[in-house]
Amino acid sequence: MTVSALTRPGERDRLIVKFGEVDWVFGLTLFLIAGSGALMLFSIAGSSWDPWAAKHLARFGLCFAMMIMLAMVDLRVWFALAYPIYGLGLLLLLAVEAVGDVRLGAQRWLSVGGFSFQPSEVMKLGIVLALARYYHGASADRARLSWWLLVPAAMIGVPVLLVAHQPDLGTAMLIAMTGAAIVVLAGLSWRIIIAGITAALVAIPPFVMFVMHDYQRKRVLTFLDPENDPSGSGYHILQSMIALGSGGLLGKGYGLGSQSQLNFLPEKQTDFIFATLAEEFGFVGCVTVLAFYAAVIFMGLRTAYVSHSHFGRLAAAGVMATFTLYVLINGAMVMGLAPVVGVPMPMLSYGGTVMLTVMIGFGLVQSVRVHRYSEVTSGKGSLV
Repeated sequence: MTVSALTRPGERDRLIVKFGEVDWVFGLTLFLIAGSGALMLFSIAGSSWDPWAAKHLARFGLCFAMMIMLAMVDLRVWFALAYPIYGLGLLLLLAVEAVGDVRLGAQRWLSVGGFSFQPSEVMKLGIVLALARYYHGASADRARLSWWLLVPAAMIGVPVLLVAHQPDLGTAMLIAMTGAAIVVLAGLSWRIIIAGITAALVAIPPFVMFVMHDYQRKRVLTFLDPENDPSGSGYHILQSMIALGSGGLLGKGYGLGSQSQLNFLPEKQTDFIFATLAEEFGFVGCVTVLAFYAAVIFMGLRTAYVSHSHFGRLAAAGVMATFTLYVLINGAMVMGLAPVVGVPMPMLSYGGTVMLTVMIGFGLVQSVRVHRYSEVTSGKGSLV
């Protein structure tokens, strides 16, 4: 009499052990962030679960369950799928160029059977996995400084150009900066790092003046002087700064934020939800939520540190780099320290696409933790 593999005692025991290896404190912290987001969405909807708070919690619950399932996936499976996922991301980005939906002047979406999505979200994970696999088999000399650097540069550059052409400057920046972070963590020479930073700083002015679209250029100029057009292009930043400042130390109180409740604050449920939090809970509330984010980042990087495989280390660190960039860019944006680029605060802002992407990435991080003693073998670091 045969028994399915799922019901064999050995397999059950191994699955139980894997569940025990999941970082449940990490998961609890994610619950605290998502719960804080639900509280703010409930508040700005006039103390109603509709239209945002209930959906936010439901999405998080489904995504959390998916994260745990992905944590059970062997790290060697992630390794095998690294290049295929990256290749799929490239094909989808090319498909956007050919048949993508145009909304608000941007061609970023694909529609399949009534469901629309942004392929650039696939690339956020694809670039992490592909670079982690490439550097897993690369020698220290190749990672430090050699002509082989052109390979990861092309792997990063092609999707960045495709996403920037949509145009989606915020996502293009995330992909580029995540890729650069992995290349640096893999052991890139400091001479190249300094030269790259210098070249980027030199290229910014001509890029802004001659490459950016008019509305993107206007965002940058507005960031430099938002009061130049307070009722137009500078409205978002000025209203956000008013909300931040009016919250003071302890905030105006839950449900009492005038900028959000009276709809002065634009995109209050997505890009500028952190400003809503600041207005109602003040400096103390902001620091508390940022402490949750810091804890998630610390635990994720700790997982990368303890992994026995180079692929696992770079994959976990790459996911956490993307998450960190989300937090830093959105935080800087709502405080007027960076141009408005449409990057939400992950887990706090309303929106299913970003939450799904982030939680899949966290599934990879937890897989690295669960299988941290596994050795991922690869004879080559090439793209074949």
